[in-house]
Formats: sequence, C-alpha cells, structure tokens
Amino acid sequence: MRSCSITAPLFISLMLSTAILFVALSEPAHAQNVQASMQRFGVQRLPALSRVATPASLPWRGAAQNSRISRAFASVTEQSSIATDAIAARPDRPTLEKKASSQVANFDPSRFPGPFSKTKILATVGPASDTFEMLESLWLAGVDCFRINLSHGSHERHREVVNSIRALEEKYQCSIGILLDLQGPKLRVGKFKDGPIMLQKGATFRLDMSDELGDINRVTLPHPEIFAALVPGTSLLLDDGKVKLKVVDCGPDFAETEVVVPGKLSERKGVNVPEVTLPISAMTEKDKKDALFGAEMGVDWMALSFVQKAEDITELRNLIGDDTAKIMAKIEKPAAVADLDRIAEAVDGIMVARGDLGVELSPHQVPVVQKRIVSLMRKVGKPVVVATQMLESMITSPTPTRAEANDVANAIYDGADAVMLSAESAAGQYPIEAVTTMESIIKEVEGNPEYRIRMESGSSITPVPQDAMIPAARALARNINASAIVCFTTWGRIAQRLSQERSTRPIIALANTQKAARRLALSWGVYPIHTACNPDECVSADQVSYDNFDFDTVIELARDVALKKRLAGPGDLLVVTGWQPGGVTGANILRVIEMPKDQRTP
Repeated sequence: MRSCSITAPLFISLMLSTAILFVALSEPAHAQNVQASMQRFGVQRLPALSRVATPASLPWRGAAQNSRISRAFASVTEQSSIATDAIAARPDRPTLEKKASSQVANFDPSRFPGPFSKTKILATVGPASDTFEMLESLWLAGVDCFRINLSHGSHERHREVVNSIRALEEKYQCSIGILLDLQGPKLRVGKFKDGPIMLQKGATFRLDMSDELGDINRVTLPHPEIFAALVPGTSLLLDDGKVKLKVVDCGPDFAETEVVVPGKLSERKGVNVPEVTLPISAMTEKDKKDALFGAEMGVDWMALSFVQKAEDITELRNLIGDDTAKIMAKIEKPAAVADLDRIAEAVDGIMVARGDLGVELSPHQVPVVQKRIVSLMRKVGKPVVVATQMLESMITSPTPTRAEANDVANAIYDGADAVMLSAESAAGQYPIEAVTTMESIIKEVEGNPEYRIRMESGSSITPVPQDAMIPAARALARNINASAIVCFTTWGRIAQRLSQERSTRPIIALANTQKAARRLALSWGVYPIHTACNPDECVSADQVSYDNFDFDTVIELARDVALKKRLAGPGDLLVVTGWQPGGVTGANILRVIEMPKDQRTP
C-alpha cells in the first residue's frame, strides 16, 4: 500500500464527501444541508442528491451502465476532488466542470447496482457539452442517446463528437445511440435596407422575388414554391409567429398581404405557411450531403425535419439505403398531423417537435396532438420522443419551474419512449443538472403505481401470430417474478416488440451486432447489449450466430450478462425469448432459466 499525507483541505473534502454519501442513502433533506456547507467552502455546483434511492427501496436491481445509484457514487467521488481544488484555489465554473468530468473518467459504475429507468433520455450536443469529458458526465448522469443538430457546426466538429461517443462506448463496453438531426428547408425573408421594421396592424405589406433590399412596404421572399401554394386568405407567420399576415392578392412571384398581428420584423426571419402543403422536398441539398455524412459516420438514427407527408420519408430512405440508419420523422407541420397514420407506418420512430409545431398550430392544440402521436406510436410499437422546451428555464437556472417538471412528467405518463433536452444540454449553463433533473422526474413517475396502471392499459396492440410469444413472455415474467426478460435479436424487432408490451421487468436485448444494440437506445425499458464482457473471459454476443445457432450458448450468454450487469442474482429466474432458426417466423422460443445459486456477483 502506498503511503500518503493528508492536508487539512483534503481531509475536509473527504469528510464532507463521506457525509454526502451517507445522507444521500438515508435522508435527502440532510444531504441538501451538507451541500450548502460544501458551497460555503467554495464549491459552486453540486448535483441534486435527493434523487438517490436506497437499494432496499428498489423493485429490482438495474443495469450497470444506467445505474442511478452508481452515478450518485460517481458524483460523490467527483465532488471529493472538486472540493479539494476549490478550497485551495476557488476556480471558476468551467474549470470546475472540467475537473469534475476528468474525475469520473476512472470510475467503474459496474461496481454498484441500482435502479434502471425505462424512459430514455435524448440529449442534444452543443458548445456546452461537446467534449469527451462532458459527454461522459452526461452519460453517467443518465443520457441514453445523443442528438447532433446539423443546423449548427461543421462536419469536422460533428465527426469529433461521434468519435468521442464511440470512445465512450469502448471505455464502458456499452451501446450508446447517436441521432443526427437534419436541418430541413428554412424559409426566410430577405434583408432590409435600413434595419428592422415595425409593421402596424392593418398595413399593407408585399412579399416578392425582387433582389432589392426591403423597407417598410416590402421585402424579398426568395421561395417561388411558397407563392405557388398561396391563395387569397392564406395566413403567413413570420419570426416564429410573432407577426401574422393574411394574403389579399398573389401571383407566381408576389403576394400582397395585410398585417393581422403587428410586430417588429428583422432580416432573415423565418416564414411559416401552416394552412397549405408546400410543394417542396423535406430535404435541401445541404440535408442530402449531411445525410450521406451521417451514413458514412455510422449514426444510428436520422431525424427528418419539416416532414409533410409519408413520401418525404421514402425520399430519405432511398438516399441512405434501407439498413444505414433508422429514420425518425419530426412532426412540426399541420400537414404532417393530417397524414400522421401514413407517416407512422413509413418511419421507424417519431419526434414530437413542439417548437415549430407550436408556431404552425395554436398553442392549445399542441398538447392534444402530442397525446395523439404518443398513443398512435405505442399502438404501432415504434419509439416516440417528446421534445422542445421541456426544461427550458434550466438553460440559465440550476432548477426547473414546476410547470416544466409537470410537462416532462406528463410525457412520461403518456408513455413516451424518450424525452429530449435541446438547448438545456447543448448551450445551457447547467447541462448536467438538466439531465439529473430529468432523470429524477422519470424515476419519480415510474415509481408511481398510477404509471404502472397507465402502461398496462394505455394502448391497444393488434395481435399478430408471429408475435404470440411476446405477450406470453411478459405475462410469464410477471407470474413467476422473474428478474428480467432476455431476448436475442438480429435487427431489434423482437426487442422493440417487447418494449411495446411495457413489462415491469427490464428487457435485456442481446444483439449480435453493435448496430442493432445502438438502435435500441431509444426503446422504452430495453437494456441493449452487444458484447457481454471481455471475449477472452466469457462468451460474447458475436458468437450467437444464426448461421450456427446453439441455444445453450444463448443461455450461457444470458446468465452471464444478467449477472455482470446486476440485473439478476444467484438463484433468480429469467424468461428467455427470441427466434430460433428453423422455426416459424418471429419469436418462437419461450424458456425459463435459473441463475446458478453458487455463482457470485462480480
């Protein structure tokens, strides 16, 4: 053992960290008092320890990588180092966060079991979170999938982010999803000669194709496709709906309008046409280049913006191929809502993009549309993400408003597969706090008996003969009190179908490709596994080949994963399902296996 000396500041730091750890597992209120004490010593940011649960309170033991108790331990380890440096030097916040992130780098979360949240967190990467250290901190805090917004940044910078996420995957031997969000067509007015103008109610204002700089009477609108779709009486929304115009007269290259809602209008502001389907593609030339870049980088999901009809999905799929990435449609236009059933059939998932949707629809319509979309996607069994302004105030505040907490909770109660952070994690001052807050809300809701009732009765699943084993696996796991449901899958369909059942047990999805495992990162209740452990020490998912299928190998792998990831203990029961070659299509195996009673958890 190496000898060491302990300075006074270090001793104080260690004592305070130990106190936090103790009270975090006993009385959250006392933890907050200890946090306040640490702040008096110069620590500017501390995680909300009231979110930590005791192991005894957990209904079952969860996944190592997604362990929320292990993350609490990571936070304590992190704060011990921060406090030492803070007492001595009182560095500024960015330096503190950098030091905090570097400390969790050597932390092994598999040492501590904990709860496994079923609702996933999708976090946007940006200037506040695009370093390896911050990505690691966000993942340890609860992020399951990262979103890269191609409205900002360069391909070179995005490539670095993708590489950092893959390095994080390698470090923790896990599967992390990456969603590439395509910008889509941005319709904007031109520039003004003398700066912003103020439009008065009832005034006449002209939009046309002229290259001349705009003034109080007119401005350039370089989009002939808009003029082609206009008719007298059509409404135009400018600058996210702050200004509203009504078309009085129009032609192939102009529109005479009346100002209905007055306001200030600056150059390059956006234009929305909520009442018509515009004859434009959902992809610009930039989007096509970005999509091919994403395919090259091997991203797992691509989100298509401003979808209007099902054919928009087909266009993107034809560009990138059938097996390059899953496609998620962003529902943000009334035309998409009108064609929702066809879009849901064509895509692999849907994002309720409430920002632009709230511009083109009346705000009071958005909650109704959101619930309709979530219900539909649960019925068809595809992931649905609720996004935009979920914890908006946390861009500048370490705590959310009560309304925001309710908003996140309602999306979870509705049955969303994932909830998303936008600017909160991309450009906010408190990205880690935003993730831990969202995780706390998820845990609180999922621990409520009312949530369990809603999940069991919230959707009507049309029975399909090839999936007959799936509901049987769910019922069997409940009846025998199994610790987990294990399925082996090539493309993820069986795991996604199990997710649709909303089982109380974790779903361990053993995928024989990393691609399939990553795509399941947005599926409710699924813990995707590619390689169970070091291939030199045990069997890996790569060895489960459908060309040379051996069920005993599958059983060995299932037991090993469940034990190493703390999803089951010695003597526990597991329900195993999947497709065995030579049998009928779909899940055709249903077995109950027992964990070895004499095998110790590593």
